[in-house]
Amino acid sequence: MNKSQISFGLLGVGNMGQNHLRVLSILNSVSLKFIYDTDHEQAARLSEKFDVKVSTDLETDLQSVDAVVICTPTVTHADYIKLAGKHVKNIFVEKPLTHSLQSTKDIQLYAEENGLKIQVGFIERFNPVVMALKNITDIHNNVINIDFTRTNKLSSRISDVDVISDLMIHDLDLALFLNGGIDTVTAYGIIEDNMIVLASAVLRHKKGCFSRILASRITEKNIRLIQATFKDMFVDCHLLRKEVLINKQSTLRRNDITDTYVVTSTEQAVEVKKQEALLTELQSFVAQCSGENISVPGSVDALNAIRLCEKIREIILDQEIKLR
Repeated sequence: MNKSQISFGLLGVGNMGQNHLRVLSILNSVSLKFIYDTDHEQAARLSEKFDVKVSTDLETDLQSVDAVVICTPTVTHADYIKLAGKHVKNIFVEKPLTHSLQSTKDIQLYAEENGLKIQVGFIERFNPVVMALKNITDIHNNVINIDFTRTNKLSSRISDVDVISDLMIHDLDLALFLNGGIDTVTAYGIIEDNMIVLASAVLRHKKGCFSRILASRITEKNIRLIQATFKDMFVDCHLLRKEVLINKQSTLRRNDITDTYVVTSTEQAVEVKKQEALLTELQSFVAQCSGENISVPGSVDALNAIRLCEKIREIILDQEIKLR
């Protein structure tokens, strides 16, 4: 490790943890000291593949690093944050920050009292498509409505959280990020095997615009789409294709010869950076660890998002009870 590198530990090497491991291993500014997982065989296999130590004494190994990345199951996040927080000030935690509203409040308070810098894995903020849309909303400042659609049947493999905490939370964070605070919420959903598998919500923001959000684990197509209606344009954002299109129907004119009206429309493609969102996200975390003053989603953002999750879940479950 050279002097410019930051020493890291990685907790959890499941599906998402392996993605973090892959990216951390290629960052020149990072020296990955150890990985840790309760699945010892998995950890040993990845240790050999990436030539990194497996921690067998986590408390001791945490004392030797500057930062940790936590990719363990959601219900364990709070415990690992408190364990790491005794030795490390820079902590990255995959979303959601914790499994409940109360534990998220507890962790936010714990972070404040102990001077922790926590970044939460709202990876879509670092999607180049979202970054382009954020620039557009900041410049034009006249958005009327934004629709978010996120469907992925493969996410049904995740059994410890429902579709709200797994998929919808990304777009709830983006709605707050792009449109600000919320006045009112309405929601509907579908429940299978005591788990919400499809959720639809409408958020009315304090500045007067709306967000409509659909998340589904039962839709037979993988969709990640954001569509924004402005006063003077419509912006189509395809998160999977990394494509942003601005549409305008700028002119309505009458053709005197045919006695008809003709609408002139234009479509403009916005140049989108092709860098992987996880790479950008972890580069931002490294920058924060280095003392740079940059904007990243933290524990307050996580608390705001999980408050919305809890409210939407409460509305959907209450409707289910009434139907019975």
